[in-house]
Amino acid sequence: MPVFTATLGSVCFHSHLFNPDVSSLSCFLNQTKLSNLCSKPSFIKRPSSSPFYTLKVSASSASTNSQTENSEPAEAAATALLDNSVSSEDIRQRRSADWKAARAYWHSGFIYGGRVEGFNGGGLLVRFYSLVGFLPFPQLSPSHSCKEPGKTIHQIAKSLVGSILSVKVIQAEEESRKLIFSEKEAFWTKFSPSINVGDIFSGRVGSVEDYGAFVHLRFPDGHYHLTGLVHISEVSWDLVQDVRDILIEGDDVRVKVINIDRGKSRITLSIKQLEEDPLLETLDKVIPQDGSANSDSLTTSNSGTIEPLPGLDAIFKELLQEDGIYDVRISRQGFEKRVVSQDLQLWLSNAPPSDVMFTLLARAGRQVQEIQLTTSLDQEGIKNALQRVLERVP
Repeated sequence: MPVFTATLGSVCFHSHLFNPDVSSLSCFLNQTKLSNLCSKPSFIKRPSSSPFYTLKVSASSASTNSQTENSEPAEAAATALLDNSVSSEDIRQRRSADWKAARAYWHSGFIYGGRVEGFNGGGLLVRFYSLVGFLPFPQLSPSHSCKEPGKTIHQIAKSLVGSILSVKVIQAEEESRKLIFSEKEAFWTKFSPSINVGDIFSGRVGSVEDYGAFVHLRFPDGHYHLTGLVHISEVSWDLVQDVRDILIEGDDVRVKVINIDRGKSRITLSIKQLEEDPLLETLDKVIPQDGSANSDSLTTSNSGTIEPLPGLDAIFKELLQEDGIYDVRISRQGFEKRVVSQDLQLWLSNAPPSDVMFTLLARAGRQVQEIQLTTSLDQEGIKNALQRVLERVP
């Protein structure tokens, strides 16, 4: 890993250049070119009578080949004597070269180790050679706030002054003097390859918005490196009007990765998919299929004139508009001894359709009704049709 250290008077800064793909020879060559670009000092002749400052630049590189991983890095050193009255043109040229290096980091996607020089109300000030860039607080890794949840963001920023952070350059515009860093993007490059759809993580709730909650993922090392979104529709199988009724900042939760957009650096999470889908509940759990009933929990009755539960008529009409569903009717009903919910709830049977017949279960209050569908759809098709219908029915 090339490391550059420069000292000019009392100003000292370091930079670390990481190769995200150590197995790629082309990346290694690009890294070497970038190293050469960023490590060249300016040599200026010193008048014999003038005081001077010393600029020391050293460069070292370690082979990424596993066979030479433990070999001593090659080192080179150069020392130049600088006049203490460097001209403005020399300063301009140096800054221009550093802006060129910043753009090279930006376009290459390499990770840079920048020293935190200070902070302001919106973020951290990070050294990049002769330049100072900006790392907005929202671009910090969640590991800092999760490590010290009792601290404010400005207390965390104060504790980071003097430390080296792994960051990516996400904007470098010399004309507008904008040099922006992101620690989140650097962590995405490092940790996202290790996660996959279906993985289950322990997490901690960060911010909660109207549309969902952001959850920081805890990795095996105990730190929270990446953040994903639990959309409001993935919080619970029940209807959620306000995410804040269920989740608050700081809650510890378990989440499942259901989608990864590697191009946009986004992770979609679900809490409800770690619970049993009530639409796939076994019908036997509510109405015994052998006709028997537990007198302490349920009584059953058969009738050809059962009044549908409130709201079922509208659902029946919409179901009949779906392709592959030919008939919908109530076959029997029961009454539970306790009220589970006053809201209308629907379940699908786990059993596959038999002789073009499929069973649904509706419940509201104590009343439970069994519904028979005549359909050519399979179980997944019926579930999708039912979900479309419920989106259309108020």
